[in-house]
Amino acid sequence: MPSTFCRGVAEPREHPAGTMRTSERTVTVAVEHRTSTPEALLGIAVRIAREAAVTARRMRAEAITDVQTKSTDTDVVTAADRAVERQVVTALAAERPGDGVLGEEYGHSDRTAAGPVRWILDPIDGTVNYLYGLPQYAVSLAAEVDGLVVAGVVHNAATGDEWTAIRGGGARRGERRLSGSVRTTLDQALVATGFGYDPARRAHQGAVVAALLTRVRDIRRFGAASLDLCMAAEGSVDAYFEKGLNPWDHAAGGLVATEAGLRVSGLDGAPAGPDMVVAAPPAIFTALHDALVELDAAGGP
Repeated sequence: MPSTFCRGVAEPREHPAGTMRTSERTVTVAVEHRTSTPEALLGIAVRIAREAAVTARRMRAEAITDVQTKSTDTDVVTAADRAVERQVVTALAAERPGDGVLGEEYGHSDRTAAGPVRWILDPIDGTVNYLYGLPQYAVSLAAEVDGLVVAGVVHNAATGDEWTAIRGGGARRGERRLSGSVRTTLDQALVATGFGYDPARRAHQGAVVAALLTRVRDIRRFGAASLDLCMAAEGSVDAYFEKGLNPWDHAAGGLVATEAGLRVSGLDGAPAGPDMVVAAPPAIFTALHDALVELDAAGGP
């Protein structure tokens, strides 16, 4: 039978008889072992992401004392990033041992690489925000079946806000169905974006933003791609774009945005990927897309 899962704001506490208490209501979370329907996979993703978010919040005070860098001196990783990823990979391996896992910190797990289902994980999206105590960092977990993302959850570990989506089944924040912004012109659009860590790439991205700023209502930069995509899905911003994203940055959030009715793609017909991710309602997508092409937003280092 399909999993039952909660789409509500989560501050989970375990209760008897397989129930979970959230700030909105009590729901039953069934455990699926062999079913790979999008609904079942989302139920698993929601439960594991909530548990991971608890760990991220708990570890924050100790994790910020153990900070290392990755690609550049500004690209940080904490002990919590690694601990949360290990926790999620372990939970998935125990529940679905035939599945693959692609994670930000440890890469592809060969131990669970055999099946058609692959999980795509960002254990803490927004690590710099996490480091500084800013409330925009999230656990992002998506399920991909035969190369297509079919279910995803983005859970803001700082606030408990949660966005979910099933391919063909819509996107929600809690119980609210999402449908994106109603904005129809680019000049009235509030556009979110992000920046890479390499100084040369940042210089190019800064020039793009400077030129785009005169064509839109304003620009926002929150520092977590998964949350940016979810904010575009719910209309808290009107659109989003960014160069340099990895699969774990946009797998779950991109599905949320798509299922909210946004167009999510790269430029010039390319799929969303490292060269560019653009998410916008159809009414303003073309104008934003064409402006980004004109400004060579996918160019540079």
